[in-house]
Amino acid sequence: EVRVAESGGGLVQTGGSLRLSCAASGFTFDDLAIAWFRQAPGKEREGLVCFSTSDATSHYADSVTGRFTVSKDSAKKSVYLQMNSLKPEDTAVYYCAAEVGPCVDYNPLVPYEYEYWGRGTQVTVSS
Repeated sequence: EVRVAESGGGLVQTGGSLRLSCAASGFTFDDLAIAWFRQAPGKEREGLVCFSTSDATSHYADSVTGRFTVSKDSAKKSVYLQMNSLKPEDTAVYYCAAEVGPCVDYNPLVPYEYEYWGRGTQVTVSS
């Protein structure tokens, strides 16, 4: 069964950090585009980063460049989103999505490019 699942959300103060995890099962892990999105109440789903597991390259949105970084643990079939210097405007439900192949094969920060989605994890940044 193909499955993607996020974990690691929570409540953090402004300036703090969180690390989200995305576990991908049922795939060939080293041939995936894994992307992180977020959606705040009343707003559209926003693409943050796409990570190619084959070569560990990333494509970041301008809104998170320099604050968020992505890494992987192939043994755990997981990708991590390290979020630093968090701001109240980062408050949202964060989603992990996956598709077969590298990010360059897709429009990497567009939600409809991804077939496989997790259920989301809430991140709340207090001021």
